[in-house]
Amino acid sequence: MKILIAGCGKLGKALARQLSPAGYDITLIDVRNEVLEDNAVRYDTMAIQGNCATMEVLKQAGVSDADLLIAATGADELNLLCCMTAHGLNKEIHTIARVRNPEYTEQIFQMRETFGLSLTVNPEKQAAIEIVHLLKYPGFLKRDSFAKGRVEIVELRIDTASKLCNVSLSEMDRVINCRVLVCAVLRDGAAVAPDGNFTLKDGDRIFVTAPMKNLTSMLKSLGIITHKAKRVIICGGGRVSFYLAQQLAKSGVTVQLIEQDPDTCKRLSKLLPNTCIVHGDASNQYLLESEGIADSDALLTMTGLDELNVIISLYGKSFGVPQIITKVARMDNTGLLDSLPLGSIICPKELSCNTIVRYVRAVRNQTGAALAVHTIADGQAEAMEFRVDATTLHCNEQLKTINLKPNILVVCITHGTKTEIPNGDSCFRNGDTVIIVSSGKDVIYQLNDIFRD
Repeated sequence: MKILIAGCGKLGKALARQLSPAGYDITLIDVRNEVLEDNAVRYDTMAIQGNCATMEVLKQAGVSDADLLIAATGADELNLLCCMTAHGLNKEIHTIARVRNPEYTEQIFQMRETFGLSLTVNPEKQAAIEIVHLLKYPGFLKRDSFAKGRVEIVELRIDTASKLCNVSLSEMDRVINCRVLVCAVLRDGAAVAPDGNFTLKDGDRIFVTAPMKNLTSMLKSLGIITHKAKRVIICGGGRVSFYLAQQLAKSGVTVQLIEQDPDTCKRLSKLLPNTCIVHGDASNQYLLESEGIADSDALLTMTGLDELNVIISLYGKSFGVPQIITKVARMDNTGLLDSLPLGSIICPKELSCNTIVRYVRAVRNQTGAALAVHTIADGQAEAMEFRVDATTLHCNEQLKTINLKPNILVVCITHGTKTEIPNGDSCFRNGDTVIIVSSGKDVIYQLNDIFRD
């Protein structure tokens, strides 16, 4: 499968890093030669220097026989023109454009065919949706939904005060009084596929799957606060903050948004009439205290500087803010971030990358493609949902008799409206959905890829 990636910024590099090892034929396009050379060598890709929206450059990149174009430059208009031009040169090509400006939302929807778009991604809007999701159900560092929201894979951190510290997984259900499955554990930066004898320790990050009612029961048993946020402080007035404040206001949440630039404050005050816009420096301790950080239910650090977000989040932690969500643009320093009490960490680039990778796999496999794909455990594992159909092997066979590939775990089976955490006696049938977690190097494109035979 031949893929053109226009733009070697954070998203473009992340896509090259994730898609190239999977065997895709990748060509990068960018005007900056030094960026192209570095990434072409690092990810073993072809490179074309030039303006990705011109016919000449797209032809050099091989648009005529390409299967997919991903336009991820820093300019929405350039991305749209790139997709339109590519579609004009190759009517069969699939095109994905990153479009971040909310002013374009309506016209892109109405003019989708004119622009030749197969899919658009908005990293900031996706991040805002994810954050609202976390705010509605606090207690988890991260949540990924499957089976139309009936099943979740959630992330929790174990500390010395946790009831799960020094508890083996075989004893976990007894401690939390409900049935869940720990499908991965991050310990010292490395992902582990645990068995029943695995004992949880201080500092572990665990990834747990179960129906939502079981996860709620688990939080209550662990004594973790689960009440929804009613008053939120947002630091930074960028696009993520705009989408966030817009959605939270509709939910009746009181929002105070702190922004340093006066022009941005004026613009946001017109766009967000139900939000309290505060002109000031969010890193100023006195300002945060005067705005009532100690009495807030959640602190969301959404400035454009990762370092500043980390500092403000740590300050909020010192005040005992119940829920903290920290936005980062780069996930390169996950080992360092893991050691800090930053609450939930959101990376808009990573969310969009997951959406695009899911689409790429669907294009490659017109039938049997994953219904959902989420990376977990800092990218060291993937959780995927598949539908069982007539072509699926081993239907109606007990899991204990099926020979799975290494590093594959079946974590949930949904039979209609009934959800099951499987054991060795469980089986799946035509029409069911199956959630699997893979921590191996092999890419799982369809459900049959998990079997040895």
